[in-house]
Amino acid sequence: MSDFEPFYDVKHSYEDNYEQGPFGAFAEALKATPSVTSGDSSPYEGELEKKTSDGVVGEPAGSTFLGQPVNLPFGIPAGPLLNSRFTTAAFRMGFDLATYKTVRSRAWGCNPFPNVLAVHPKSADGSLTPGSAELDEGVLADTDYEQPISISNSFGVPSQSPDVWQPDMRAAIAAAGLGQVLVPSFQGSRVEGMSEEEYIADHATTARLIKETGAKLMVMNTSCPNEGHNRLLCHNPLLVGRITEAVKQEIGDIPLMVKLAYIPSDDDLELMVRSTVGHGTVQGFSTINTISAKLVDADGNQALPGAGRDRSGVCGNAIRGAGLDMVARLAAIREKLGLDFKINGVGGVVSPADYQAYRNAGADSVMSATGAMWDAELARKIKSSIK
Repeated sequence: MSDFEPFYDVKHSYEDNYEQGPFGAFAEALKATPSVTSGDSSPYEGELEKKTSDGVVGEPAGSTFLGQPVNLPFGIPAGPLLNSRFTTAAFRMGFDLATYKTVRSRAWGCNPFPNVLAVHPKSADGSLTPGSAELDEGVLADTDYEQPISISNSFGVPSQSPDVWQPDMRAAIAAAGLGQVLVPSFQGSRVEGMSEEEYIADHATTARLIKETGAKLMVMNTSCPNEGHNRLLCHNPLLVGRITEAVKQEIGDIPLMVKLAYIPSDDDLELMVRSTVGHGTVQGFSTINTISAKLVDADGNQALPGAGRDRSGVCGNAIRGAGLDMVARLAAIREKLGLDFKINGVGGVVSPADYQAYRNAGADSVMSATGAMWDAELARKIKSSIK
């Protein structure tokens, strides 16, 4: 394992990270006095020139994220920023978009520890291909964390109860600096005996609870593989459309983005766009989430302990190709249909070149979870590459 200390300590439980984190450079950032730019020692502002040495193209002045002004449309997606301490540290490290970990309408427990393992695909470049046999045959997972990093993400979308996360989310929103945006993420909760109408209503309730915090936008997660393999909400575009209609009735003009997993069919992806953006309920898509894979140890046995955990979402370097593919296909559908929606590219961003690759593919904004965990300076490196 590298000597770098990730801001989420994978050697400790989710509960310990929630109470004691963040760690490493993020912990140091919280100790510092924030500047007007929330601690970013090299503020990114103004019209930037094209930089040709490494192919990185300068960002224009006036960048936005779902209508909110941002210094750089780059940040951290739902997952590793567990509470306002994590999001505040992210702002101070120069990540101008900080996503508050997905919340629910009720308290929800985390999968047993461990939740994160290093994942080692067989391909030479360390990539995983959606639909490949390797995902079902087994991918090696252990504690040998090495660059370029890929990891398991087996948490089960835990959440505090609203009486805990609502005041904390308000604090997270207030900590954003100039040109920075707190991005709340939420999802509905399936419980035994719940009807489809009750499931839809649970999404709307959670969105309303977020609205009460003063949030200026929000992301609805439809894509977590930890909710059950082949049971992803985003594989049912018509249901997603119904849910977003109910959500918009609660939140009104507040922009809504939907988080999507990898969707292999262009027809299904277009149906998703038509069922949401086409009905005026969604203003953007964030994609991708993790890719589900069977994880095994060196002996071929289940890598993560516990029933129902033979598979896990994989994120990091392994999924960059799939993420870029989804962004490009969404951008093509946007052009084909002549619809106005934003695309947030996520998956395997570990360098400034990866950020630019997503922008070139059609992403209006980009986020990195695993890459940021293992490189707290990633946002500053991207900003420096553009200047």
